[in-house]
Amino acid sequence: MPQLNPSPWFSIMLLTWFTFSLLIQPKLLSFTTTNTPLNMSTPTKPTPWTWPWT
Repeated sequence: MPQLNPSPWFSIMLLTWFTFSLLIQPKLLSFTTTNTPLNMSTPTKPTPWTWPWT
C-alpha cells in the first residue's frame, strides 16, 4: 500500500508546520484585539421582587 510510505508526506507535513509556526503564526498573533477586556466589579445583590398580591 503506497499510502503508508511516509517518505514524501512526512517532509511535506514538517515543512507545512514549520512554515505555519515560524511565519504565519507570529503575524496572526501580532494583531491586537479590538475590545480590551474590562475588569469586572463584584456583582451587586439584586433586590427582591415585590409581588403586588402578597
